[in-house]
Amino acid sequence: MGAKSMLDTLAGGAVTKALEAFYNHSPKSIVKFNDVIAKKGLGSWVWTSDGKKLLDMTSGIGVVSTGHCHPRVVKAVQEQAATIVHAQQNVFGAHEKMVELADRLNDVMPPHLSRYFLCNSGAEAVDNAVKIARSYTGRPNIIAFDGGFHGRTIGSMALTTSKTVYRQGFAPLMPGVFIAPYPYCLHCKVQEAWGHSGYKLAPDMPPFDSPDSRKCCNSPLEALDWMLKMQTAPQETAAVILEPVLGEGGFITPPPGFMAALRRWCNTHGVMLIADEVQSGAGRTGTWWGYQQFDDGAMQPDLLVFAKGIASGYPLAGVAARDDAFKNAAPGTLGGTYGGNAVACAAAVATIDVIRDEGVLDNARQRGIQLMTGLLELSKRHPAIIDVRGRGLMVGLELGARDGSSRSAPKGIASEVTKACGRHGMLLMSAGARESLRFLPPLTITEGEVSAALDIFSKALDEVLSRKS
Repeated sequence: MGAKSMLDTLAGGAVTKALEAFYNHSPKSIVKFNDVIAKKGLGSWVWTSDGKKLLDMTSGIGVVSTGHCHPRVVKAVQEQAATIVHAQQNVFGAHEKMVELADRLNDVMPPHLSRYFLCNSGAEAVDNAVKIARSYTGRPNIIAFDGGFHGRTIGSMALTTSKTVYRQGFAPLMPGVFIAPYPYCLHCKVQEAWGHSGYKLAPDMPPFDSPDSRKCCNSPLEALDWMLKMQTAPQETAAVILEPVLGEGGFITPPPGFMAALRRWCNTHGVMLIADEVQSGAGRTGTWWGYQQFDDGAMQPDLLVFAKGIASGYPLAGVAARDDAFKNAAPGTLGGTYGGNAVACAAAVATIDVIRDEGVLDNARQRGIQLMTGLLELSKRHPAIIDVRGRGLMVGLELGARDGSSRSAPKGIASEVTKACGRHGMLLMSAGARESLRFLPPLTITEGEVSAALDIFSKALDEVLSRKS
């Protein structure tokens, strides 16, 4: 079917037929959450080819941070596309937008991370962070946490345990990876013994992590000590990698003191600490980087991986590193054809300017509080809501039994809620191996749009939970 006849078909409303034709060429291993064809986007909204208007609470899985087609980003991309599209990073010392981007990163990165390696995707950046850590320390092993998602490449996939499907059928995986328990306090057996007195429904509402809202048994930290005695010796452990807020794992936040203790543990054993900020970074949590939300930023990562929202939808990623991190990496050991592409760098420069100039960080904080407050109100009517968590506009909600009698939810209920949201005009995604939902809208979402999202979500919950036994 040619391009013109395809467009004519869509204009006639035959989206199902057009999708069926496309799906004949698309691998079934790529899951499709919504059987629609996107036509255009603006701000927090997406329009489909058959005229539907959808409120986007996914932002392309946290990518269009400044909203769809922000005018300043569009202008920067258009101008750069007419100037130079690609000036390869090995062929040239730099291109102008790469120089500008380094200047912008200097403004928003923590001061101790002053060198930047640029690439295309979060998974590629994670792979390179592993290479940098192994090179710097001369050690082979990496510790990751269960529930983490770090990518789909052979290297990053080995670090990923949010769901088995991401690794299924692709073994053998990269060796030298060890998985530590993450403090998922909601389902901790110690919390169960405490009657969940150390983890209330909303530990992530201001005042954040107050002493009366969250308390951890610290067994995950103890488990790290045992790992060094039983699985990977200190002199063989290069790095620990952690998402400051678990992303695909369910938008789970660490308990008070955990990040600071992890930093001390790494210092004691000479282990590098990698913050995977692919989803939690670039203003998503209301600060430039997610780790800054916890223990007053005590994590102080040695390497920080960024991607997704840094360029408002254009493929740019990277690793921010300590000045000495590359000292053992010989020339030629790092690189990539498209890393630091000129158009993507232009988008990133504009994105950082928008976030900085238009009060986007404050908006993320305020709209996040509005969203979590609204979800907590819904929990009074729906005891199936057993947790509301996150920071800024990275908000997670977990479902349990319909009547609240159990923390085990009916399988597939989160997906049913997302489909119901779609029927009511909103895009929403599930997250993690448990029945959780993630709210990940553009950071520019308005107060009225958050209210609209809550109304739609309420209708979807009513529809799904009323028919669940």
